[in-house]
Amino acid sequence: MTSSKVKFLSLFVIALIVFQSCTKDESLVEEQFLQAASNNDFSVDEIEGEVLTTALTELDNDVVREWTEVLLEVERYAGGMRPNATARALAYIYLASYETAVPGMQDYNSTARELRGLRIETPRNRGRGINWEIALNENFANTLDHFLINVPASAKQKITTLQSELEQSLAANTPERVVQDSKRWGEYVANQVIAYSQTDRAAEAQILEPQPLSYEPPTASGYWTYSADPERALFPYWGTVRTFIIAPEQTTSVPPIPYSEDPNSPYFAEMKEVYEINNAAKKEDGEQLWIAEFWSDDVENLTFSPPARQYSIANQLVQQYDFGMEETLALYLKLGLSLNDAAVATWKYKYDYMVMRPNVFIHEFIDADYQTNLYRLVYWPNPSFPGYPSGHSCFASAAAGIFIEEFGNTTNFTDRSHEGREEFQSAPRTFSSFEQLAEENAFSRIPLGVHIRMDCVEGLRLGYEISAAANRINLRRNPN
Repeated sequence: MTSSKVKFLSLFVIALIVFQSCTKDESLVEEQFLQAASNNDFSVDEIEGEVLTTALTELDNDVVREWTEVLLEVERYAGGMRPNATARALAYIYLASYETAVPGMQDYNSTARELRGLRIETPRNRGRGINWEIALNENFANTLDHFLINVPASAKQKITTLQSELEQSLAANTPERVVQDSKRWGEYVANQVIAYSQTDRAAEAQILEPQPLSYEPPTASGYWTYSADPERALFPYWGTVRTFIIAPEQTTSVPPIPYSEDPNSPYFAEMKEVYEINNAAKKEDGEQLWIAEFWSDDVENLTFSPPARQYSIANQLVQQYDFGMEETLALYLKLGLSLNDAAVATWKYKYDYMVMRPNVFIHEFIDADYQTNLYRLVYWPNPSFPGYPSGHSCFASAAAGIFIEEFGNTTNFTDRSHEGREEFQSAPRTFSSFEQLAEENAFSRIPLGVHIRMDCVEGLRLGYEISAAANRINLRRNPN
């Protein structure tokens, strides 16, 4: 081992002593962190070179956008991840990419000091000699490979292919030492973020068993339940998963309208509205069905998931608004943290309130032959979790709040996420504000037939509350 590596590991030991916790679990975290660092073969001294690579302020966002496009392609086939495990994966993937580049971002702060348990040593001279695009390429390849699970080999190959193609292009005319140091740095940060994610034992266990056989829903009038094993509760304990900006108990909640079978009650009226709008959309085969299918993103192997949809939108926006590398990385970080926390809070409240899906109520009290507009695309007529609040709606506003903060509410944005698809109504749709974008996404669940109005209203409200918390994060060193 070289003297520089000895020095590096010695500094790590000192740092770990300073941060050492008195609890058994935290000691284990520190031990795992030290092991990960020693296995990485990365030395702080090794990235201090004579070559000063292009400043991040001068880089476009092509590498980030290309990797995001591949993420969207691969996540489409990730079995058992949507939507919760995907929301979590997005947060860690874009946390890792941000932390890979932040040593070269003179106006931005690392998040490592704010996230308890995340340990990343900043390279000397803030990355002198690092090619940030090569480092990001290596980082994305490692994090996508780790966090996108249950993916067929043919889809995973897209990760290897892009990694190879970008490395070949980016390494041209770049000294070999810079190429290798940059790859080591990207891999090192990826490993540190992965190790950090694995300390969230609640999430790690649930990802392996998203529909636990041990969970049986409580029973009461109006409560959600399942009719067969494939429809069992999905992620019923997700409210215990790590959050980054706001814990579920720090959010507010508006209780649902009380359950009622009285045809004159507000609850019955909301169920009847779904029945009428769903059937009218199917019969007319017009804009309402277009909206329902355009925003669905419910079906594995057909499209990416609802939280990933927000990165499809973001990828279009950063191109439309000509964002550079730094701005793109910061935006994607905040978006990922907001979506992660939205999933945790929404799923907590879903299993607190246990509101049934309209399909069950309508079959019993309105029309036994009712079918949702989602049914032709999926085997089961309902998503396999309670309805209130709506996850689509919460993801929509958790993202829209971030977009409004970055771009302003007024926009002229055309969402081309599914352009060219023929399996469903996929033609692009244009919006004049981000609030309009979020509202259409949220209330698309009514003509799809899977949510009543109160689910969507509460999901939108909760998501904006979470995005407001995300927008209070100060990533800049000297904010204007």
